[in-house]
Amino acid sequence: MSREVVVAGAAFIAMYLLVEENEDENKPRRRRRWWKTQLYKKRAGSELMIDLKSQELSGQYKNFTRMSPIDFEYLITLVGAKVGKYDTPMRAAISVQDRLALTVRFLATGDSYTSLQYIFRISKQSISLIVPEVCLAIIEAIKENIRVPTTPAGWKEISKKFEELWNFPHCIGSMDGKHVIIDAPIHSGTEYRNYKSFFSIVMFAVVDAEYNFLFVDAGCQGRISDGGVFKDTIFFQKIGS
Repeated sequence: MSREVVVAGAAFIAMYLLVEENEDENKPRRRRRWWKTQLYKKRAGSELMIDLKSQELSGQYKNFTRMSPIDFEYLITLVGAKVGKYDTPMRAAISVQDRLALTVRFLATGDSYTSLQYIFRISKQSISLIVPEVCLAIIEAIKENIRVPTTPAGWKEISKKFEELWNFPHCIGSMDGKHVIIDAPIHSGTEYRNYKSFFSIVMFAVVDAEYNFLFVDAGCQGRISDGGVFKDTIFFQKIGS
């Protein structure tokens, strides 16, 4: 190809782009119809939590959040600095209380983001960012509360509590698993399909006599049996070692 042809081709492309750019500048810009829809202009989360707190004796607050107002406020003090946002000239930030409330509601019920957006009047796009952020903050704040005893005296204390509270001697922990519904990962086939015919990962946990978590493991494929899930945990390996 001759140099003249290359130069001519480059010139043609440059002229075409220049014309196109001028046409774009002459086009009237379409104005944004709204910054946010009417639904989200008045957040409902804070008002909802206040109303529920006034009905604490009825059990509605604990049913909604799976915790008492005191525990909820304490959790705010732990994660507030990590998840709080500042207001801007364009819009008010979603409060820490609303961020935590919608996250614990999601964890307690497994409601979809679409459902939660109508309860809290926060878009599901924002919820999809808030929930992971708050979950990570909660894990960082309270991870030290979940501990496996490291001494014989610690295990004996747990066994003593089981006998005192439940009349169940020689027990050092109660363990169970929960299937957490997920969308099937790409190219996973039936790897995560469980016996209940939906896709899930399994959360395995061990608790003491007062329901305090001693150990948690999450992520095993839903198709794995209870025994298989248990054998795949560090807890089982420590017991066997």
